[in-house]
Amino acid sequence: MKTGLRITAFAAALAGAFGTAYGVGQTFDPVVAERRPAHEERHPSEAAESEHGGTAAHPPGGLQISEGGYTLDLDTPAVTAGERAELRFTVRDADGRSVDEYRREHDKELHLIVASRDLVTYRHLHPERAPDGTWSTPVDLPRAGGYRVFADFTPDRPGAENLTLGADLAASGPYSPRELPPPSTTARVDGYDVKLTGTLTPGRASELRLTVTRDGDPVTDLQPYLGAYGHLVALRAGDLAYLHVHPEGEPGDGTTRPGPHVSFTATAPSSGSYRLFLDFKHDGVVRTAAFTVEAGKAAPEEPASPGRTESPGHSGGHGH
Repeated sequence: MKTGLRITAFAAALAGAFGTAYGVGQTFDPVVAERRPAHEERHPSEAAESEHGGTAAHPPGGLQISEGGYTLDLDTPAVTAGERAELRFTVRDADGRSVDEYRREHDKELHLIVASRDLVTYRHLHPERAPDGTWSTPVDLPRAGGYRVFADFTPDRPGAENLTLGADLAASGPYSPRELPPPSTTARVDGYDVKLTGTLTPGRASELRLTVTRDGDPVTDLQPYLGAYGHLVALRAGDLAYLHVHPEGEPGDGTTRPGPHVSFTATAPSSGSYRLFLDFKHDGVVRTAAFTVEAGKAAPEEPASPGRTESPGHSGGHGH
């Protein structure tokens, strides 16, 4: 077993085609899984149920590159860790044509999330769409390893529903995976403390309440970000299933206050570990607070070390 791994574009291609696995907390040489014969291929929902115990008819978002007649065509399958690169992709319909009309949701036509397989690095980016339907955004990933790209969008077409498609991305360089941060109900970022109240419940909607303070004082003047006073993304450890999390209320509705509390409703598709990333805006800067939670288990009485990410909520962590 080697202590370092250099991921190349060739390895990235293998990862996309055969499912190269990157472990959490260990270092692995490339592992290539043998594909099952076509007649034995499982439906994605079957895979999600057998591996995680979920009973939903449809798999969570982000596990598929194609769904509902739409495909995420990632033009940039590999980048170099520590170097700024241009991430380009296209959403295509069943006829292979690029989609050029989207419904705006939370102030954007499309939300792009990039997360490392070990859920330590996180990016919430806002790409721009060219007239030909190609999306692009600069990205700078600090560490080598496997990443997942999530495109969250709703085509502006009759009957279209919201989709989250996912594709694999590799960052080349010496690879050293990190362990998933331990469960915690507190996180600190740039002098702000964020407290998480509530738990994820498998198969049932539950409320997650986050409270933002600075220097011990409640922050009561949060600024709107993506149509809310906070934006929350939840990813399941292991397969990085993407959960749709909805904020309670919105700025200007007459009842929702700009802090210190921000509430969300989320449903975990299964038990297990999840990583929560809260984006909030204050003093003109977007910051990200991260937590590890265990769905189906009570929150720890004594919080572990604050759940940090290597992606700051400002500078390279967000595209505005």
